[in-house]
Amino acid sequence: MATGSRTVRPRSSVWLSERKAPKRKGDQQPVGLDHLKIVAATMRLLDAEGLSGFSMRRLAAELGVTAMSVYWYVETKDHLLELALDAAMGEIALPMEAVGPVEGHEHSPAEPRDWREQLRQLAAEYRQVMVRHSWLPALLGEYLNIGPNAVVFSNAALAVMRNSGLPDDKITSALSLVYQFVYGFGTIEGRFAARCRAAGLTQDELFHETMSSVADRMEFDESRKIMKARGGNTVEEMRDRDFTFALDLAIAGIEALRDR
Repeated sequence: MATGSRTVRPRSSVWLSERKAPKRKGDQQPVGLDHLKIVAATMRLLDAEGLSGFSMRRLAAELGVTAMSVYWYVETKDHLLELALDAAMGEIALPMEAVGPVEGHEHSPAEPRDWREQLRQLAAEYRQVMVRHSWLPALLGEYLNIGPNAVVFSNAALAVMRNSGLPDDKITSALSLVYQFVYGFGTIEGRFAARCRAAGLTQDELFHETMSSVADRMEFDESRKIMKARGGNTVEEMRDRDFTFALDLAIAGIEALRDR
């Protein structure tokens, strides 16, 4: 696509690359290293230090090898981040009715059969993986997300929504509602959790400290009443209540429009 005199090309994807390992004179494939180890170490570093603290040099040090050893297995840092993104998507436990047995994917021992319960499971799992890996939301906007785990997740979500009875031309719109809600909720939750870890505070401690500071500087009576009515003794309980009811609202809206 051309914009004025500038040609804009899509970012290359590891899933579309046909690149082979380098065969330069004197190069030898590193012993004891493979894709699984590299991706696992990448995810550990991202969890600990975030995207801003991640580099190929830092990864190589974590693995105890040279940076060139890593490049035997991945062409670029972007490709490596794509692999980490798809590995995180593979942590999502999917409803077995929607996908059947899939090697490498976790499954709950007792799977709900109703599409609403399956959708709640997908949403809850999607939320958890974004909170567990607070770097994940940023990557979802940067890469194609067409790895094998992402494709299995997408197909499962389509199968669940098709069981809702919505016509095919409305399925992606309904999924967008759920995806974007969970993305926003999980992103904020994950960033807050990361901030608490960096500050050496629990989420409850930072929440109450922030609320006390705000209450001292602003007219907060009405908001305080709403927060009290919200219920929950901890930040986690409050978030779970909000998430559950908001998702119920989304499902109710899908049902209402389906039946209209």
